[in-house]
Amino acid sequence: MSAAKIIQFPRRVVAVLLVSGVLFAGTGVGAHGGPEMAESGSAFDEKSALAFSQAAIGRELGEYSFRNRQGESVSLSSFGGKPLLVSLIYTSCYHVCPLLTRHLARAVDVAREALGENSFTVLTIGFDSAVDSPERMRVFASGQGIQDPQWHFLSADADTIEHLVRDVGFIYFSSPKGFDHLAQTTVIDGAGRVYRQVYGNEPEVPHVVEPLKQLVFGSPVAATEPGDWIDRVRLFCTVYDPATGRYRFDKSLFVGIFVGILSLGAVAIFLVHGWRQGRA
Repeated sequence: MSAAKIIQFPRRVVAVLLVSGVLFAGTGVGAHGGPEMAESGSAFDEKSALAFSQAAIGRELGEYSFRNRQGESVSLSSFGGKPLLVSLIYTSCYHVCPLLTRHLARAVDVAREALGENSFTVLTIGFDSAVDSPERMRVFASGQGIQDPQWHFLSADADTIEHLVRDVGFIYFSSPKGFDHLAQTTVIDGAGRVYRQVYGNEPEVPHVVEPLKQLVFGSPVAATEPGDWIDRVRLFCTVYDPATGRYRFDKSLFVGIFVGILSLGAVAIFLVHGWRQGRA
């Protein structure tokens, strides 16, 4: 797989594919993810895989039932109303899936700090339905040190996984070592529609946080609601600082506004003074 690259699709100006690290974890045969892939019987090339994944943007997810780490049944709709990060992994993976999860955890930690503790939910779903039981998902979560109460590790039956991966544009292939799969994190909006795809097994923090930021602070809010102007300010003033790897509140906007007000005040005083001198 080639080095990191950025690919733009003209049909979706906002959908810029940010590919860091590898796109697929190896190669394999026996693709899962869409009818055309199942019929192909061979691994798709990068261009086809990206097109399939990007075609999911704007798609509304169906209603699915999962089991959490305690074996309890939970519905996808129970997580609705706020943005979701959806990551598909398989627990028998000993390199890429743990690596992706740990890097995602770093981005999630930064996002919680910048956007609010309860502003979004994370779902890690095991796509190897024959193996990824609630107990296996619990052990996997523990192994990655995930303790975030808003991060859920879920299992599902084969039929649910088959439909879910098509909804989110995820692709995986059977291989001698297990599975080769698209290194993808999907951002879902509060209405249950695919909003953005983030690629790579080591996703950069801004690539994950920026779409969440747009959904949390950028969606239209009724003008009568007191939180409207606060969210707008946070959207434009909360910026990523690569030096610290965190988001910070940029006060430069307010400095500019304050300087502008002072300048206008000075001009107004000058005009009033001149007007009074002219009448004297």
